[in-house]
Parts: sequence; structure tokens; C-alpha cells
Amino acid sequence: MTAPMRWLGAGRRSITFRITLVFALITTAVLLGLGLLIGQAVEQHFVEQDMDQLEGKTHLAAHLLAQAHTPAELTGLAQGLNDSLVGHHGLALAVVDAQGTVLFATPDAPFPPRMLGAEGVSNKPQTWTDAGVPWRGLSTAVQSGVQGVPPLRVAVAVDISHHAHFMASFRLQLWLYVALAAVLVGLLGWVAVRRGLAPLQAMRQGAAGVTASRLDMRLDLAAVPVELVDLASTLNDMLARLQDSFQRLQDFASDLAHELRTPISNLMTETQVALTQARSPDEYRDILASNIEEFERLARMLGDMLFLAKADNNLMVPSQEAVDLAAQVRELFDYFEALCDDKGLHLSLTGRGQVLGDKLMLRRALANLLGNAIRHTPSGGDIKVSVLTAADGGAVVSIFNTGEPIAPEHLPRLFDRFYRADPSRHRNGEGAGLGLAITKSIVNAHGGHVGVRSDTEGTVFEVRLP
Repeated sequence: MTAPMRWLGAGRRSITFRITLVFALITTAVLLGLGLLIGQAVEQHFVEQDMDQLEGKTHLAAHLLAQAHTPAELTGLAQGLNDSLVGHHGLALAVVDAQGTVLFATPDAPFPPRMLGAEGVSNKPQTWTDAGVPWRGLSTAVQSGVQGVPPLRVAVAVDISHHAHFMASFRLQLWLYVALAAVLVGLLGWVAVRRGLAPLQAMRQGAAGVTASRLDMRLDLAAVPVELVDLASTLNDMLARLQDSFQRLQDFASDLAHELRTPISNLMTETQVALTQARSPDEYRDILASNIEEFERLARMLGDMLFLAKADNNLMVPSQEAVDLAAQVRELFDYFEALCDDKGLHLSLTGRGQVLGDKLMLRRALANLLGNAIRHTPSGGDIKVSVLTAADGGAVVSIFNTGEPIAPEHLPRLFDRFYRADPSRHRNGEGAGLGLAITKSIVNAHGGHVGVRSDTEGTVFEVRLP
């Protein structure tokens, strides 16, 4: 990175400052380039003008020299040459023969020796300074009218002091104009950038109003320039996600406090009652047994919370082994057989399928879904499990149970932590409301998807595993 670019990127300068500075630098560079181009064009114009004059006088001198047919006539051309310079101030002329003898020269001719020598003959103009006066001259070989005489050298020069003064004044004015224009452009650019960035200030003020209690605030897209619509829309989407996450966090904290309060309250009540009077060993044993049940419930809840915390932070990495899903379901049928017999439920399994995954984790997910179906199936109802092999080689497990349908507004939140569609089921020994959340985390960790649908015929939970 070059030094100017490092300087532009150093520190915490504002966008307004950076854009204004870059805009001013670019404008200054353009004006400088334009000034140099104009200066060169004017300078070239003066050179061409001087060349026209020098070539004209050279042609006139050549015409006069061609009229001299004898050495005497050649020597007597001084008057004609003088007459050719009448009315031309700042013009010098010199004629030199092949031996270097000056045949004619204007008084105080400013020609340097190189202009009068053979090496000075050239079709290109030369410039020099004599006594502080700038000159531009041309040296040309000219054939005279005298037979047998080698070509003569004609040197013509013009005083370019006026041109030099004009160019010096022109450049000074041009650079002053460039400097003033750069300052003016910088000021106007600063104003334009400030006005152009005003919507960003408005967005900043709007975002500053977002607090934990005002997450429902959104930026007005209609008041935002087209270039910032995508940014404003992205910020609105972010605020929506934050609001949803914050609401879920609040609900989770509230539900967690509510879930922990009941067992802790039970433990405190039973302990306080036990301490009110002396008890027999059997009574103390019953109280401790009851407390153990509450402690076990708390332990399960904390274990489930730790499991979900690992899943949320991608710390749960399933092992890869062949899992026969139908075999797992049959083993779960045996586990829940006594409970199903008590309620008169009918279990059935169809199909088969095998996937690669963590056997214990998948078994836990299926157990949560099957246990949920058993709890919500009325006595004498049916629970049907089907295992199908998907076209991509994965498997689809569907668990259907009869019973009352779940209201549509509850379906999207069934897999949320501590969520219960029926608050009346809050305390029936049905767990802490984390089973479906754990099932979703397990299925997601395996790259699958779990969904639910419900109608008057019953409710179906469907798990798709790759």
C-alpha cells in the first residue's frame, strides 16, 4: 500500500472526510492535467507562430541571395537584407559563408557560435538566452546565385520575451485557478457528501432508538435512498431476528423459572412440614423418597437443558453407525408395553429402513415422539408407526396417534422448549416440556427434519433422516 493510501486509511477519520478528500484530489489531478494540456497547447502555438515568421524571413533572404550572380553583388546585399527587417522589432539575421566569414549580420546579433557553424544547420528551431533575453532561432543552408560558391548559412532569430512573459503570467493564473478550484470543489464536495450521507445519520438515529423494550422498531424503507434500501432491509431483518430470539429467551427464562419453582417449592414444603414435629423412621423414609422423586425430576430437567445447550452451540456430534429404525421402534414398543396395556392402546409398525447415525440419540428421539403419542392418545386409541426408505437412501419415520386435533396456532411452537399446547396438562407427570425440543435438536444434528400435522383423524409426527 502506498504512503498516501496508508494515510487515507489511518486513524478513525469520517466517511465524509475521506470522500471529500478523495474527490478533491481527483478533481485537482484532473485540473492539473487540463492546465498542463492547455499550457502545452499555447506554448506549441507560439512555437508555430515563431516558426512561420522565421521561415518567412529565411525564404526572403534566400530569394535575395539567389539574385546575386557575382561575389561583389553578394557582398552588396546588406542594404536589401536590412530593408527586409524594417518594421520587425526583435528580429535578427546573419549570413555566413562556408569559411565562417560573416557576410551580413544585424547589429549586436545574438547568435551563439553553434548557430553560425555547419553543425547549427537544422530544420528544427533552437532556443537560447543572451544577456537575459530569450531567443528562438533557425539556421538554414541557402544556395546563392553565384556559380561555384558553396551554400551559405542563413541564421534568423526572434526575441520571444513577450511570449515568455505571457506564458509565465498564464501559468501563474492557471495554477492559482487550479488551487482555488480545488478548494472550492473540496468545500462543495464536503457539502454534497454531508447531504448525501444524511440518510445514514437518520438510520443511525433510528437504530439508536432500538432497546430491549423497543425491539419492534423498524426503519422506514420508503424514506431511505435506493442505494441504502438493501442495507435498511437487512437491518430490519436483523431486528426481527433479534426480537424473535429475545422473545424466545424471555419465554424460556420465564418457563424455566416456573418449572424449577414447583419442585423446589414441593421440596421446601415437605421439609418444613417434616420439621414441625417429630416423625417416625418410616415417615421420614417416605418424605425422603418423595424428595428423591423431585430431585430426579430436577436432574432430568438439568440434563435435558445441558443437552439442548450443546445442540445450540454445535457441540453435539453424532457418531456414524448403521441404525435399523424398525428394530429400534420394536424395542420401544416392548418398553412402553405396560403403559399401553393400562390405557388399552393398540401399537402397530409397518415398513423398515436403515440410516447412518448415532443409535442412542436416534433412539431417544423416537422414544420422545412415541411417549408423546402415548400420553395424548385417549384410552382404546391407536398408535401407528411406519418406516419408509426415501428415494435418496434415507428414511422417513411417521408416528400417528388418534385423538383430538392440535389447533393450527400451536403447531409451529410445539418444538419450543417448555411449550405446551394444553396448559391443563402442566402437571400430570408428563415431564418438563423439553422432549420435542430435544427430538428436533437430535434430528437437526443428523441433518434431518421433523414436522407435525394434525386434523380430525389424528396427529402425525414425521421425521426425515438423510
